[in-house]
Amino acid sequence: MHKFIIFMLTVFSMSSNSQSIRIATFNASMEATNYVEQEQTPAGDELQSNLRGGEHKQIKNIADIIQRTRPDIVLLNEFDYSKQSATDVQKFIKHYLTLSQANNKPIDYPYFYSAPVNTGVDSGLDLDKDGIASGTKGDAFGFGLFPGHYGMLVLSKYPIQFDQIRTFQHFLWKDMPDNLMATIKDENGKPYYSQQAQQILRLSSKSHWDIPIKIGNQTIHLLASHPTPPVFDGPENRNGKRNHDEIRFWTDYLSGSEQSAYIYDDNQKRGGFKGEHFVIAGDLNASPDEGDGIKGGIKGLLEHSLVNDLIVPQSEGGSVHTPDNPYSAQHTAEWAMRADYVLPSTSLNVTGSGVFWPKPDDFLFRLIKDRQSSSDHRLVWIDIAVTK
Repeated sequence: MHKFIIFMLTVFSMSSNSQSIRIATFNASMEATNYVEQEQTPAGDELQSNLRGGEHKQIKNIADIIQRTRPDIVLLNEFDYSKQSATDVQKFIKHYLTLSQANNKPIDYPYFYSAPVNTGVDSGLDLDKDGIASGTKGDAFGFGLFPGHYGMLVLSKYPIQFDQIRTFQHFLWKDMPDNLMATIKDENGKPYYSQQAQQILRLSSKSHWDIPIKIGNQTIHLLASHPTPPVFDGPENRNGKRNHDEIRFWTDYLSGSEQSAYIYDDNQKRGGFKGEHFVIAGDLNASPDEGDGIKGGIKGLLEHSLVNDLIVPQSEGGSVHTPDNPYSAQHTAEWAMRADYVLPSTSLNVTGSGVFWPKPDDFLFRLIKDRQSSSDHRLVWIDIAVTK
């Protein structure tokens, strides 16, 4: 069993010159395909239209969860990106977060960040081997029905240092040493991806972001990503191997100049992490103990000398959901796995953590009872003490 300590809602005393900061991740499933019937193809503007009136039930429930947990910084996975994303985010804040949901105290985020991702971006090639270079879904650089599908959004109460953000959307998979793309074979033992495809394939199915946020006298880097699920492929395991390498990227990024020298960002700046404090956040779609992923990727990250995984967020609701599963308290998804992570650096003082997962007999269960209520993932958070 992977090491963990039960640590729910425990509060430690802090010095008078410290403040408590809550950092969260939430795959909120606000992407377009959650708003349309299965037989329909979303146009890409479903999120935009549902943000206008402030009355969409699922989005109201998402805002309710955020208002109840009150993170100071939160990464939302599956918030569709478009050229008008800034307007969409402002509508989400104005019409949902700053209005009381179910008598909660409103919450505001004066700083936010969203940027292009690889989902739905045409590769121009037939990547899924269906004989058609369609430009969407399986042939895009990341699976998606339109550019920006399943995007990412960071909301913050504290100033984001926008001029120091690093993004890695265009980093090529082939440029990662010992990458697993080279091991992906078809049923005849030949490379699954053509030489042409291997030259242009990007590592990130969405993107990898390094976002510095100024909190008091410290800067904390939010390392955000959303690797592809390690399923929905075939015996070649192309998604499983991509998931492994997307997670391994952060391990290398944190591992000093020699191991991270190959990395370059979208501004062609080379090298890995240069800061002191960080929090890795996102739906990583992997568990060291369960699921279909290649365990080495997530294990390597959790065991990194700079990553604190001794305190694993827990919930009673997860325990009740799958009572015979030894890992159930740390599950973060309805389908019973720890998939979502908020991993602090060992340089940070963690004072609390949790998973928002009410039990079925709790009146708040209405917020998570099914995917249409909010999401099939749960909001995960940690509290850290930061010097004022």
